[in-house]
Amino acid sequence: MATTAKKDYYEILGVKKSASAEEIRKAFRKLARKYHPDVNPGDKSAEEKFKSLSEANDVLSDPKKRKIYDQVGFYSDNIDPATAEAYARSGGNSAGGGGGFSGGFPGGGQDGGQGVPFDFGGFDFSDLVDSAQRGRKSGGSGGFRDIFGSIFGGGQSAGRGAEEGPEPGTDLEYQVNVPFWTAIRGGVMRLNISRHDVCSNCHGQGSLEAPGKCPECNGTGHITQTGGRMKFNVQCPRCHGTGKNLTTCPVCHGEGTVSKTEPLEVRIKAGTRDGQRIRIPGKGNAGAQSGPSGDLYVIIRTEEHPIFRRDGDDIYLTVPVSAAEAALGAKIEVPTIDGRALLKIPPGTQSGQKLRLREKGVPSATKEGARGDEIVEITITVPMPRDERTKELLRELAN
Repeated sequence: MATTAKKDYYEILGVKKSASAEEIRKAFRKLARKYHPDVNPGDKSAEEKFKSLSEANDVLSDPKKRKIYDQVGFYSDNIDPATAEAYARSGGNSAGGGGGFSGGFPGGGQDGGQGVPFDFGGFDFSDLVDSAQRGRKSGGSGGFRDIFGSIFGGGQSAGRGAEEGPEPGTDLEYQVNVPFWTAIRGGVMRLNISRHDVCSNCHGQGSLEAPGKCPECNGTGHITQTGGRMKFNVQCPRCHGTGKNLTTCPVCHGEGTVSKTEPLEVRIKAGTRDGQRIRIPGKGNAGAQSGPSGDLYVIIRTEEHPIFRRDGDDIYLTVPVSAAEAALGAKIEVPTIDGRALLKIPPGTQSGQKLRLREKGVPSATKEGARGDEIVEITITVPMPRDERTKELLRELAN
């Protein structure tokens, strides 16, 4: 069975230990395109390099795996987070620094610390791990955590968690400028949405199956990994424990998703307000490992109108009237979103006074049958006297 020595995954990807998830993803994709077997047919060194890149990316792109790797110095599915945390607290070395349970088990009696007073140096734990794995297959709890849980004060353990499964896709948000009348009366907006969709070549798996066994584990599904003087049977990073001969999908480069732009029709309800969010299920980014897609949220930004001003479901309008109409009262025509309507001006109306036309506003998008009002603000216009007779009449009015 092949034995995998400790590797500095950060050095393999050419990134710093403080690199963000996005920097790691970009570094892997750049190198994967360079060393992909399809790009370098027959080149064994490129193939090995690509294997190392895939293994490094598998660990560092997963926050939980990366944390264990940084704490212990290597990664194994058989190491649970509590054990790795205990090792790190006991003064273990970090990733890339030559650590990994070297010189015995963490907290051993060699350094006289407060750890467990046992020295496991030179002991081969592979039999114990094999037994734990057999226990899981037969229905028992088993696992690395059961073996060492009580040593670190963890008591009875619930066993190793479930394998990684489907992950839901992320949601998307798009802002859309909607014309004033479309927001009021309703309509359909046609958009082009850029999103991550399931790769049709590998059906979202990120890999394709080729004839034969996995060359890394010879079809067993696991390999032996060493850390200092300890050995662990771990899941094969190339075939993910299946034992099959898997190759990275050349279309999505192992991501399982591809970027695409697709047309989409969004129905705008009558009365849609500025800032309103419209949810479209399943039109976000595709999930990983056949996980459900996220949702698309369309954020409405309504455009302005040169005459009408909208506030919620109410419409505001400014209308000029003459001094005589304001003083004596009148009925005038004013524009509404439905056409013209008669507005009664009470005698003695002052400039700036607001009059209400009930249910002449916007139909509510949330309350069936409800409708806003139109608020009309009055401004009084003063006539320009153009002859002596008009001036004389204004003087009489002033007296």
